[in-house]
Amino acid sequence: MHTVLVILGGLVLLALTVLLARLTGRPVRSLLPAFVAVWFVCAAINMWIGIARAGYSFMEELPIFAVIFVVPVAVALFLARKR
Repeated sequence: MHTVLVILGGLVLLALTVLLARLTGRPVRSLLPAFVAVWFVCAAINMWIGIARAGYSFMEELPIFAVIFVVPVAVALFLARKR
């Protein structure tokens, strides 16, 4: 459940990025690198918490990090191609 909530957080961040692009009149593609960088840091913090506080190993957290990071980025790339 936690993974789904974190992915939803990434999608909310993406929606805010798209909104910012529309408000400033920029194409979504121009803000995509910033979204990816911010989302990478957020996903890495989530991974660190899983390692430091929940007691998981790096190798246990790595696939979860990949899913959490890739799903919102894939949606962002899909949106950038459509616009």
